[in-house]
Amino acid sequence: MRTAAPLDVVRVRRDFPIFERAVRGKRLVYLDNANSTQKPRAVLDAERVFYERGYANIHRGVYLLSQEATEAYDRARARVATFLGAGNPAEIVFVRGTTEGINLVASSWGRANLGPGDEVVISEMEHHSGIVPWQMACDAAGARLRVIPVTDTGELDLEMAAEVIGAKTKIVSLIHVSNALGTINPVEEIVALAKRHGALVLLDGAQAISHGPVDVAALGCDFYVFSGHKLFGPTGIGVLWARAGILEAMPPYQGGGNMIHTVTFEKTTYAPLPFKFEAGTVNIAGALGLHAAIDYVAGLSWDAIRAHEAALLAKALDRLRAIPGLRFQGRPARQAPVMSLTVEGIHPHDVGTVLDAEGVAVRAGHHCVQPLMARFGVPATIRASLSFYNTADDVEALGTGIEKAIEVFRG
Repeated sequence: MRTAAPLDVVRVRRDFPIFERAVRGKRLVYLDNANSTQKPRAVLDAERVFYERGYANIHRGVYLLSQEATEAYDRARARVATFLGAGNPAEIVFVRGTTEGINLVASSWGRANLGPGDEVVISEMEHHSGIVPWQMACDAAGARLRVIPVTDTGELDLEMAAEVIGAKTKIVSLIHVSNALGTINPVEEIVALAKRHGALVLLDGAQAISHGPVDVAALGCDFYVFSGHKLFGPTGIGVLWARAGILEAMPPYQGGGNMIHTVTFEKTTYAPLPFKFEAGTVNIAGALGLHAAIDYVAGLSWDAIRAHEAALLAKALDRLRAIPGLRFQGRPARQAPVMSLTVEGIHPHDVGTVLDAEGVAVRAGHHCVQPLMARFGVPATIRASLSFYNTADDVEALGTGIEKAIEVFRG
């Protein structure tokens, strides 16, 4: 069996202009990838060239610039469909990001399908964008929100999942990879369990999308959402994939231009998929940037990316475990390169401030998972999240920076 050639990280880093700069006089060590990823030149160039050489609005112009922009936008949609293993580009709806994608489903699908006595199932590790929209939908419909608990190791309690998901469940909305713990959830098992009860499944792929291939057909889910900026693409662009039959039955999320077929004061008819859900002037440049980001990642090797990230995660866990007073929140058996930790006696914000002075960028806070923080009995954590452009030197800088924070605050 052939193995992928090791990732050439030195070459990869040259593709990302931001690593040419210093931060506070130090080499930039960017470890906030779970929040947002850096952008390769290919993505920056795609947006720049569009604005400089080809900008026009789409779908309504008979002139050349508009036709070219429309064709480029349509190619971006088709590229996303291929990337996700979706057979039909019309199943790809461009949104602002994961949050809007979930809100679209909770509002549109929820309005049409939820009623009193129905249940929506989420997990205890959901991002706020996977909690609040469903709370709002349940409140509007008189439905009940139920929660799959998380174990001490930071994994879904599958025994409780089998009890929570039942005959009243209409939809299960689950994060594919935890943004705080790095837990890779057994989504195939949850999908199978939901399907036995006739429930739909939405997967939040914001964290999964940059760490390995996603095949929605193989996953068996009904909705999949992700954000472009988590995949080395622009902000303000994201994707909702859903089965065509489900989208067809859903009412529009917003009204306006581009999503209509005919409008009179008496009645409006709507455009076909996916335009029914893309009201107004869309983020054309963002879609083109996302296309470039997907092409960039596809030009690497998923096997090489995963091997490199797994090696970095193992090195980071070993390095940090040697620091007295450091505690990891959760110890999942299957983990993406995301770590959530605390240092005894020092607030995470203080650790993050010292790390920043050393040029190390991490996240400190509740990471939009306040219920999960409450589950582990902490108000906040330090989150270090790795990507394929990170190096062993970055991991060492993290460890050294935390040790310096301990020295500063403990003396």
